[in-house]
Amino acid sequence: MKLKRIITSLLAVTMLASLAAAFAAGTHESRAVIGADLTAEQVSAVYGVFGVKRGDVKEMTTTNADEREYLKGYVDDSLIGTKSISCVYIEVLDSGKGLDVTTNNITWCAPEMYVNALATAGITDAKVIVAAPFGVSGTAALTGVFKAYEDITGKKLDENAKLAGTQELAVTSDLATEIGSYDSTSIVNELKGILSETKDMTDDELREKIGEIAKDYKATLTDKQTDQLVSLTRSLEKMDGDELMQRVNEVKETVRKLAEAKTKAVGFIAKVQQIVTSIADFFQALIDHFKK
Repeated sequence: MKLKRIITSLLAVTMLASLAAAFAAGTHESRAVIGADLTAEQVSAVYGVFGVKRGDVKEMTTTNADEREYLKGYVDDSLIGTKSISCVYIEVLDSGKGLDVTTNNITWCAPEMYVNALATAGITDAKVIVAAPFGVSGTAALTGVFKAYEDITGKKLDENAKLAGTQELAVTSDLATEIGSYDSTSIVNELKGILSETKDMTDDELREKIGEIAKDYKATLTDKQTDQLVSLTRSLEKMDGDELMQRVNEVKETVRKLAEAKTKAVGFIAKVQQIVTSIADFFQALIDHFKK
């Protein structure tokens, strides 16, 4: 009897260890989601950006119809287009590892916008690369991320969260053209922090509050932009506010670092351009001198 109990215990431990190993392996699974309208040459180029050999990772496809399911009504039709071009590589990481997002040939959506939108949708630990063979807005990329994440984990993300995340990406991208990506994501994050208050506000009261928040960032919003933020806030109110703020806090430092890196890069490019201009001016002055 004693021997039987020992054997049973050993089997239980072995099974638990196997399950733990399987779970750990699962959290590092990856997927490539390819736009359905790419040529074979373009697909190859995208895999080059991913740094992955085609066939080494499970490949999925996203169509323009998939993209429109979430983007319709939030993004201008001209930005959605009629073809699916954006591609995504995603590797799900262990809890607490955070989000690592990079982009290539994405013209409208900055990495920090994806980080915020992914956190809203319920994804906080993953490596994500958003790429295209040529310049595209990138608004449709979240569709591919959702599709791959659900396939890897076997769990459906909350539909309200996915819709809110997609809407957030569209709104922050639009705002960023006027006030910059960091301020646009910061304004939205501030709204996330007061959802318990906004629920009791009328739309006019909410517009006034949005104006106050924008003023803190020295930003002047148009009526259209304010209305977009009102609509987004109403979508976010359908979610668990405490859980949402926990996700915001988890990715806050990542968003800050991405914005800081971008600022440094822009500053460096400006300095290089200034040096090049100074050198050009110097040689032009020499040429003009010897022409005399």
